[in-house]
Amino acid sequence: MSRKPTPAPCDSAGFTLVELLVALAAMALLAVMAWRGLDAMARAQEQTRVHSDDVMALQAGLAQWGTDLDALTQMPALGGLDFDGRVLRITRVYRYDGTASAAGAAEAGSVRVVAWGAAMVDGKRQWLRWQSGPLRERAELQAAWQQAALWGQNPSDVLRQQQVAVVAVDDWQVYYFRNNAWTNALSTAVGEQSAPASGQAALPDGVRLVLTLSGGQTLSGKLTRDWARPAAGKS
Repeated sequence: MSRKPTPAPCDSAGFTLVELLVALAAMALLAVMAWRGLDAMARAQEQTRVHSDDVMALQAGLAQWGTDLDALTQMPALGGLDFDGRVLRITRVYRYDGTASAAGAAEAGSVRVVAWGAAMVDGKRQWLRWQSGPLRERAELQAAWQQAALWGQNPSDVLRQQQVAVVAVDDWQVYYFRNNAWTNALSTAVGEQSAPASGQAALPDGVRLVLTLSGGQTLSGKLTRDWARPAAGKS
């Protein structure tokens, strides 16, 4: 009887346990390095987003500050601009620019009282803006003017609902440009004319805002913004 040939032993051997452990360790190391890279990218993107949000919020706040002053209007026996050391109050007229909604167009010509100040919000001192609703009656205007002052001293929850936080600040100051000089808004410029019989103080030619931005955020340090009254110097 013929015998079947015996197969030749295979010369190729599989991976040893040590080799498998080395391969697994290398793959784990690569995975950790890849995860750290992705985590670093995610944190960088988050920091960039926060930075952009902070800058945009500050830019929007400063733009709104200028818009409020541009729309400033004096009201008989009430005034249009007042700073009491805590709050800058402004009476401004709402102008329709052709782009607002139908509801916005209906408010054209109405007056609002706007106030700027600083207060603690969620443990941080914030630069804030407060705004009343549209006002058409003198009694409504006077009430809103008083509410704006109260908002800066001892605001109720209702008044706080009408405020918007702009940026964290350590301090903020307001200066007026009168008689060719910048002076503290609470002081009376030398040689300034007395208020007219109506009781309305003359508007300054300019308003300077100085914000001391809090540390530990994207933007910090002092920031100065000057505004010039459009009609200043015109006869």
